[in-house]
Amino acid sequence: MEDRAVSGLRPSRSRPRRRTIVAALGALAAAGSATALTSCSVPAPRRTGPVTDPAPGIAISDSRPARLMQILAHPDDDLYFMNPDTQRMLDSGVPLVCVYVTAGEADGVNKAPGRPRPPADKSAYSSARHQGLRQAYATLLGLPKYTDWQKGTTTLRGGRRAEINSLAVGPRRVDLIYLNLAMHTTRHARLGLPNLWRDRVLELPTVVADDSPVRRIESYDYDRLVDVLVGLMDRYRPTVVQTLDPDPDIQHSDEVTRKKDSEQRGYSDHGDHTAVASFSWAAMARWVAESARDGGEIPAFVATSFRGYYNRHWPKNLPDSVLRRKAGHLVPYGGEADWSCGNSGGCGDYNVGGDRPLTNKKGWVRSTHYRYPGPRTALAAEPDGRLAAYGVLGLRAVRWRETEAGSGRWGQPADLGGGPLAPTLGQAALGDGRQLLFALRFSAISGHGGDNAREIVLLEQRSAGGPFLAWRGLGNPERHDDRGRRIGVPVAVTAHDGRVHLFVRNADKGVSTRVRETDGRWSGWRTLDGSAEIQDGLTTVVDAAGRVHLFGAGFATVHHWSQDAPGLPLTHRPGADLPAAVDTPAALAKADGSVHLLYRTERPWKRTAPRDSRGSASSALTRFSSDGRLLPAVRFDGYGPLATAGDPERAVLLGLDLLGRVQLRHEGRQVTRTAGAVALDTPTLDVTPAGKVRVVGMGPDAHPWTWSPGTATATG
Repeated sequence: MEDRAVSGLRPSRSRPRRRTIVAALGALAAAGSATALTSCSVPAPRRTGPVTDPAPGIAISDSRPARLMQILAHPDDDLYFMNPDTQRMLDSGVPLVCVYVTAGEADGVNKAPGRPRPPADKSAYSSARHQGLRQAYATLLGLPKYTDWQKGTTTLRGGRRAEINSLAVGPRRVDLIYLNLAMHTTRHARLGLPNLWRDRVLELPTVVADDSPVRRIESYDYDRLVDVLVGLMDRYRPTVVQTLDPDPDIQHSDEVTRKKDSEQRGYSDHGDHTAVASFSWAAMARWVAESARDGGEIPAFVATSFRGYYNRHWPKNLPDSVLRRKAGHLVPYGGEADWSCGNSGGCGDYNVGGDRPLTNKKGWVRSTHYRYPGPRTALAAEPDGRLAAYGVLGLRAVRWRETEAGSGRWGQPADLGGGPLAPTLGQAALGDGRQLLFALRFSAISGHGGDNAREIVLLEQRSAGGPFLAWRGLGNPERHDDRGRRIGVPVAVTAHDGRVHLFVRNADKGVSTRVRETDGRWSGWRTLDGSAEIQDGLTTVVDAAGRVHLFGAGFATVHHWSQDAPGLPLTHRPGADLPAAVDTPAALAKADGSVHLLYRTERPWKRTAPRDSRGSASSALTRFSSDGRLLPAVRFDGYGPLATAGDPERAVLLGLDLLGRVQLRHEGRQVTRTAGAVALDTPTLDVTPAGKVRVVGMGPDAHPWTWSPGTATATG
């Protein structure tokens, strides 16, 4: 695929009109209208929302107090897939707004284990799940599970109304908003949200839950739902938006297994999760475009998407202590049939309470995976000695600069454009100090048979520390949009010979690559050899001999690709027998030419059946050479991805401890950051040539922070 300039283009590509008409006719046929094809005209296209110019230079709104907004398909998605991140922000005092799109009513049967099957009652089951959420979030705030909430109604954009539950304790506050769209269509009981995303003529009614102050059925089509989500974003002005996975992995399984796994055909997640995430990203893009229209400002927020049912297919990445805390919040959500909570519909989602999240063989609760893994900031030293941090804000690339060299204080962000972008940037530096920034771009995200396309884009600096050239499209290693949606975030490295190697996880869970020559020309996309299937979150490093190495965490091992000699293609290196990593491994190039890997593994456990996906991560760190030799361990208990940098023989190690706090291992001692804003996702480690250690993270206020070991509290 040929490269192209991105700046100034509309963020969607046109398709032949025939495809649009065929999609509309298919939607009519799916809706069961036998005569519509001849007696009705094709429905009008959905409204085209505003789009934002990807060119740089748009003003960004001033920072606001931190606020987290979560957009979920079902009650409990946040508890299963977004914790412990949500809990850490809530514990730090960040207000939380949760938007639940469906009523969660399913078949209406809220069966308690060991009791007779009750009659179906969708209004009662929806109400019971709302009560479970109130019980769960009361305990998350440190209050009794039956704490009274303020229950009321809120008017949404377009005049619709929804139930809102609010609870505050001191500076901490939680608002739960229930849009309550029906989970299934009235015809053929198809899943409602996936079809609302696809079908032009479909409208979904809401479910009136028992004990709800909202007593009127509303109706939603595609545009109304997007408008309501945009209106809520504009009202609450979140600085962090958390969604589910809009582009889950391709997952092939037989029909019996698929149904047992509760997954949609072909993909590793529930269809509602994918649809609500797609609506959420479309709404974020529209919010940015509306805000910037007529000279307005880009809203200052960061986005995170979490994997869903994907969790069952890969090694579990939460240690027991973290897992028990996470699963513990599902106990009050699940409730019990004999609880006296005062809610007529029921006291929770009875099949989820007690020890059932941990005994469930699907293992969803046992991991927390980011759809777009990697550090939130990419760092670069400026010619004047200041540090620059690059990140994604308002779905666009931005640059922050230190106010003074070494101060650790950051100025206001400068817009670099390019949006809408996934949250994680790839980075490589050229020999003259110029930066290359790589991003995964949502070049189109639209329902109703419209384009849903992703591409890798590049921003190249004109001069070290200076302005940038126009955004440039590097295409997609996949030829079709649906497969192209499954690619991962870009990772890049500059070899000693000046070539830049770009790597992207592809739809087959392998690796695709492009190489930039020293004269600026790019090769085409090439798929690396080997039958490896890996998680997203690649690690690359250049060894002392100048050879490029690439590592990816697979199902049963860490896969390794490397060059036989500098300048040659990378080839797969099977046979090292490295144990599987639960997260992205850290790689350290040693002075003797070897490469060491540091990561955590699953604890040994015994499956009771082939589909048993229980398990947990070890909190202890393991260390291996790239050829599989076990090396002396480094004491660094915790969870999540790791980073290492600095002198190969005295490298600094960065990660999270078991409470989710940032910790460093430096010069033989371990230090922990015990004050300041919590870190979103993964912080970035910087070690200067003089040995000064700095950590830069993104806070819930969508602003970077800096921490050096001298401000830490030693823990051992």
